Amino acid sequence: MTGTDDQRHDLATCIRMLEAQGIMDFNGHCSIRLDDGRMLINSGNCRRSAARRSDILTIDMQGNVIEGTGKPPLEFHLHAGLYRARRDIGAIVHAHPRWSTYLSMTGHGYWPVFAQGTLVHPMPVLESPKSINTLEMADRLAAVIGDRPAALMKSHGAVAVGDTIVTAFVLATYLEENAERQYRALQIGTPYVFDEQDCAEARTKLWNEALFRRTWDHFSAKLPHLAEPSA
Repeated sequence: MTGTDDQRHDLATCIRMLEAQGIMDFNGHCSIRLDDGRMLINSGNCRRSAARRSDILTIDMQGNVIEGTGKPPLEFHLHAGLYRARRDIGAIVHAHPRWSTYLSMTGHGYWPVFAQGTLVHPMPVLESPKSINTLEMADRLAAVIGDRPAALMKSHGAVAVGDTIVTAFVLATYLEENAERQYRALQIGTPYVFDEQDCAEARTKLWNEALFRRTWDHFSAKLPHLAEPSA
């Protein structure tokens, strides 16, 4: 089997946790890079709220299914393009979260308004709502995100990357939490925005694998069933 059972389990768990938070809807996809130009990714038609190991495909960078049942999401190019561009990326989350998409829809910048939100600031924005379902669009996104851990796509969604699926999940979660706080604060006044010193101090303390794992475990424990959903 290509990809370990644990990796498939983690990917399915990540998808269910994102859906439970409202970060991922009936679309969206997550992946883990494997060796030799392959990746694990959820099938395009899987139920995100009940994702299981059997919903995880092994594909190559051209979207050909190596193992699993179903077809990859049309935006598999997003994952392939970022993996081609950056060897440091081991996992990717792409979703259509509400609050951060409101910001890009209205032209508001992403402001770091709470400590964890500093980890993805500054936030680049792809100035196009188009799906990342071609090589050209994948290359455009890769150029926009550069060496950053996350990016927004105008009126479309967000992407977060990391060395592991835990990191990518946590950064996607922090991104959306910060965006919601920013949005809500703007309804009643002007939010405090962390300055560069605030950001540097927060990053030093909070970019920490143990804290990332604790965040993952927090949301994992909130899932309705710790066991994988039945077919």
